[in-house]
Amino acid sequence: MSQAIEDLDSQDIAQETPPEDVFDAPSIHKDELLAGASYTHHAPIPDAVHNDLPQECVLGVDEAGRGPVLGPMVYGVFYLPLEQHRSLLAEKHHFDDSKVLTPKVRSNLMQALCTPGTDLYESCGWATRVMSARDISSAMLKPVGTYNLNAQAMDATIDLIKEVFAQGVNVKEIYVDTIGKAEVYQKKLERIFPTTMITVCPKADSLYPCVSAASVCAKVTRDAALEVCYQNTRLLDAQDEAPESIADAWGSGYPSDARATTWLKEHMDPLFGWGNECRFSWSTAKNMLEAKGNSIKVDWPDVNDDEQASRMTDFYVTKSSINVEEDETGDELATWYGKPVAESVF
Repeated sequence: MSQAIEDLDSQDIAQETPPEDVFDAPSIHKDELLAGASYTHHAPIPDAVHNDLPQECVLGVDEAGRGPVLGPMVYGVFYLPLEQHRSLLAEKHHFDDSKVLTPKVRSNLMQALCTPGTDLYESCGWATRVMSARDISSAMLKPVGTYNLNAQAMDATIDLIKEVFAQGVNVKEIYVDTIGKAEVYQKKLERIFPTTMITVCPKADSLYPCVSAASVCAKVTRDAALEVCYQNTRLLDAQDEAPESIADAWGSGYPSDARATTWLKEHMDPLFGWGNECRFSWSTAKNMLEAKGNSIKVDWPDVNDDEQASRMTDFYVTKSSINVEEDETGDELATWYGKPVAESVF
């Protein structure tokens, strides 16, 4: 992962650092998070959409946590009736890019969205895809057929949109914050969703309220997910002096945040590195592991080397190959499973 993508300035670091009282949204699945698994959460279809499925809806897509070395990346989609797009989101609730809104405002908007009886709950639907650090890294580090971050992000976006369509929602307009070249991404989505008007552009989270709302869903979910992951490392660490607050320990989780890199250095196991919370494919993590004297070097056998590969049957010999003198007991079960071969095999 290039350092340019990983870096943030001090103002962005402050905005990306999870608050202490972040709303614990229903998109937080603790068992999956602690297991290092990726998962998808869909909120119920809102009454304003469910009671009139033919009506046209608008949908926005955005992500949070693309660059950090710690924690998941989260994709969010947000949809509502097209006629309420700007009046409800921009004019009444002042949705904006989640990086512009304060952590407290983001959390309050998410809580309102998840509270029955509010206008946001009754009119808006949303979903998130939590892409774990473990799954991101394992895909990027595959020896053959590397699955890069852009491809993973595009697939997450496409899957979320397809799942909204599968629920019967009549999505007529889609707005997406760009990944890579906007025109290439837009053409790909247009081929998959040919009857929908699609706009992919930079800064879409600042231009289209539904993308802004998707950004809030993604960011609040990531903030709460980071808290779950960090508190688990505190339990496993068993150090009384470990900071209680994630802000004091991991900070934003970005490599340019000194709190994150300091924690990584202080908690690196020489053999296993870190747990499910770390993206091993990031240069920050790889450089720490490969630094002289920091880690244990392991040489794994080449799974494609047929000449060196052992078979299970190599460790046993058949009864017919056993010397008769060795089987004088007459016990027919003695060699039922074969006889271990010499230690020289190893």
